[in-house]
Amino acid sequence: MLRLEDVTIRQGGFRLTANFALSRAARVAVIGPSGAGKSTLLGAIAGFLPHDGIITWTGQALPDDPGARPVSILFQDNNLFPHLSMLDNVALGLKPSLRLTMAERAQVQDALARVGLEGLDTRRPAELSGGQQSRVALARTLIRARPVLLLDEPFAALGPALKAEMLDLVADIARDTGATLLMVSHDVNDARAICPHTVLVADGVAHPPRPTKALLDNPPPELRAYLG
Repeated sequence: MLRLEDVTIRQGGFRLTANFALSRAARVAVIGPSGAGKSTLLGAIAGFLPHDGIITWTGQALPDDPGARPVSILFQDNNLFPHLSMLDNVALGLKPSLRLTMAERAQVQDALARVGLEGLDTRRPAELSGGQQSRVALARTLIRARPVLLLDEPFAALGPALKAEMLDLVADIARDTGATLLMVSHDVNDARAICPHTVLVADGVAHPPRPTKALLDNPPPELRAYLG
């Protein structure tokens, strides 16, 4: 279980509080107005932003070092290195030195195959479509095998069909691995598609998760104002 206990995140004059728990293997969307603190919430869980209060995973406080946390995060820009092949971009998630054993290289190739890129491991990002780049970034996240997966609008720049395809792939991976998924999106249809529960971030509060359908079908005033 991922638990945020009396967490407060401060950035300048901005303040966000959170006090909720997510069960293991939960798939949860994070929605709310622009600037409300959705990415801030993920940044604190990932260890990139300081906070008061305690964030725990399976009852243990998360370490200060982001690299030691049981968390992988996928951003909108994918963070691919243009001079590296797809295989090496994915391998960075496994071994930053890129000095792979045969078994590790096979593990990277398996991750690429899992996201539908088998046999394309020598290509560089410039030779890939936007959807393929997203798949490479997802494979790198997958190979880290962390039990908490954070998505910060990684598919926002994709067209509707490609985005739907990537969301389905993420849902499949989360189900197969048992990962706890927390996904930021500006599109409520993303939440409806793959997240049974949703955290609303508004007015300085990340509210406890509620069933997505009930929340979106009968939104509270702060969400109704955002949806228009």
